[in-house]
Amino acid sequence: MKFMPKRIFGVMLFVGFVGIWGFWFHHHVADIFRLLLPDRMMKRTVGDVLAEIGNDAKGRFLPWFEKAQISYPPPHLTLLGFKAEKRLEVWAEKKANWIFLWSYPILAASGIAGPKLREGDRQVPEGIYHLNVLNPNSRYHLSMQINYPNAFDRRKAVLEQRTNLGGEIFIHGKAVSIGCLAIGDNAIEELFVLVATIGMDKVTVVIAPQQDMQLVDLNMPVRSWVPELYADIQQALVPFPHP
Repeated sequence: MKFMPKRIFGVMLFVGFVGIWGFWFHHHVADIFRLLLPDRMMKRTVGDVLAEIGNDAKGRFLPWFEKAQISYPPPHLTLLGFKAEKRLEVWAEKKANWIFLWSYPILAASGIAGPKLREGDRQVPEGIYHLNVLNPNSRYHLSMQINYPNAFDRRKAVLEQRTNLGGEIFIHGKAVSIGCLAIGDNAIEELFVLVATIGMDKVTVVIAPQQDMQLVDLNMPVRSWVPELYADIQQALVPFPHP
């Protein structure tokens, strides 16, 4: 069958168009579905976040590892949150010692000194916690949930016959908070990527009313078990020397 030159050119043009469109569609299929589907039906995964911002976030925090002469990723990580100082510190383990890496200002954290007791008290918890959820679809950019109420919180609630302890306590982005620690979008990107790389099971979170626990005023009205809690927190802070 003999084709005319114009017909050959048309076929080549069509094939080229289909090829280019197919390549574009393959590389942008996620963006297309985000436009077509409701937000609740198109959710990012932790892997999506790492693919989108992982290299950028890593590039921002790696110099701190190099300055501290700590290999990346470290075997364990501890986050120290000090409510009075409005500061979240990042420490990495190195040969059974803890080395300070950097800190973030806490941009928002509701409540006052003292542990969280119930849903709606607007308190940031105090105690020794772990992370149990990485949320790549947070309303506050990204978030990491701590395991409040932990065993200590539940045990004291049983003794006092308290129920409805609340939950959903996060370290997250933005600068607004009710019972959570808001550290801004850039900061949560860095922590999210770091924790996702290391693994949540290797991260401890200590939240204290203030850095120097020896100066905490226990003469004010407090629950009978608060001195026990603060003694535990003080002991947990011992491996992290501050000048």
